[in-house]
Amino acid sequence: MARWPKPPEGSWTEHYPELGTAPVSFEDSVSPEFFELEREAIFKRAWLNVGRVEQLPRKGSYFTKEIEVAGTSLVVVRGLDGRIRAFHNVCRHRGNKLVWNGFPREETSGTCRQFTCKYHGWRYDLQGRLNFVQQEGEFFDLDKDTTGLAPVHCDIWSGFIFVNLAPEPEQTLTDFLGPMITDLDGYPFDKMTERYVFQADNHSNWKLFADAFQEYYHVPSLHPQQVPTPVRTGAGFECAHFQLDGPHRLVSTGGARRWTLPPEYMYPIEQVTRSGLVGPWESPDIGDPPPGLNPGKIDPWGIDNFQIFPNVEILIYRGWYLMYRYWPTSPSTHRFEGMLCFQPATTVRERIEHEVAAVVFKEFALQDAGMLTGTQTALESAYANKIIETFPVNDQEVLVRHFHHVVAAWVQSYQSKAAS
Repeated sequence: MARWPKPPEGSWTEHYPELGTAPVSFEDSVSPEFFELEREAIFKRAWLNVGRVEQLPRKGSYFTKEIEVAGTSLVVVRGLDGRIRAFHNVCRHRGNKLVWNGFPREETSGTCRQFTCKYHGWRYDLQGRLNFVQQEGEFFDLDKDTTGLAPVHCDIWSGFIFVNLAPEPEQTLTDFLGPMITDLDGYPFDKMTERYVFQADNHSNWKLFADAFQEYYHVPSLHPQQVPTPVRTGAGFECAHFQLDGPHRLVSTGGARRWTLPPEYMYPIEQVTRSGLVGPWESPDIGDPPPGLNPGKIDPWGIDNFQIFPNVEILIYRGWYLMYRYWPTSPSTHRFEGMLCFQPATTVRERIEHEVAAVVFKEFALQDAGMLTGTQTALESAYANKIIETFPVNDQEVLVRHFHHVVAAWVQSYQSKAAS
């Protein structure tokens, strides 16, 4: 991991003067009152990624998504016309949860021709229209044409399915994502259908885990076994490129390919399988990259980490990608989802390479997750006892500064509109 020069003029942070350079308050990560505002201001207004089109491979395919922070359950379905739609997962009769198997709080998926309520047998087609009511004549002035499933705004970018829970979104999905993200159009996400999925309930605020993945200042200390001695002992690690676009962020790393490092900086299994934290050493060719990839023109280029507000990260490596989602469950807890996505293996060796990358990823994610429980409890103590109110943030943590700045701005905007 090489050290990289700063921008031509000033530091990264100074390129965004609206962020300032003052110490940052992390009270937004411990305050129950602020968490309640985030529910309304962010998760009920922003576009949220809930899945990929590959999860709906045919007409009638569906999956459910529990969005606890917004207090809702959704069903996402590919209709008989091929279009993907999203609905609130609730029957219009007496509010029973419509789609679930075994345990109503667990997510499920499958294929069907229509949705049937388990309670009283009301049926809805895949476009959400009510098409059967048990003993319909017993009801008073029931209009089936206006009693379909409650729709949710749904749109797709590069195969990623997004929903917006607002009555009317303030922006289209394309406008919300902005050019830094949409310049990835053309990247072959659709070819990377071999997925390894992890989910864990983490004892930290959702923003703290996101913070851990948008700076690499912590790498020499927290992940020392993967970092050469000169970097650990004082030279430090600096990322090659930072970029902001609206509420979204990007960090790029440079560095040599894994096999050029001495063996002591790898697990033995990485050497044997020629795969590990950065994936297979020999990745399949993806053709010409889209203009949004490696916008800093880093050579040698390592990873692009695109952070889509509020709770999604897409890390693009050579020939594969990794995705994180952070779903808040309380002021001090969240559900973390990690997905490694590869082009389908064509040999046993390729499959083993993918499996090894998934296992090594989980090891590093656990190192970050284990640290953050300590961060959460210490911050709660600091603010509850009025010990410390702000914390210094360095230039390599500019995306942390920006993230909390944007969260505060969305909350303030919501409060202003509510007041008026």
